[in-house]
Amino acid sequence: MKYLFAAAVLVTTAFAGLSAAEAAGGCGPGWHRGPYGGCVRNRGVVVVPGPVVVERPVVVAPRPRVCPYGFVWAYGRCRPI
Repeated sequence: MKYLFAAAVLVTTAFAGLSAAEAAGGCGPGWHRGPYGGCVRNRGVVVVPGPVVVERPVVVAPRPRVCPYGFVWAYGRCRPI
């Protein structure tokens, strides 16, 4: 009996998770959540994804390490000779 109950709960939660109202923020198709949490009708606004922009990576050459006279670059910092 408990297996039958568990299967029934599993089936009902699966169908509840696939409803269109969940995708629309709980308001249903043609509606969306407004700024104060209430349901607002969509007013003909269609969101179309924009073009994909691929930027080239920027490669920066490392700066030469310049230490004052009497110092040498070693172990990540200027150290005295």
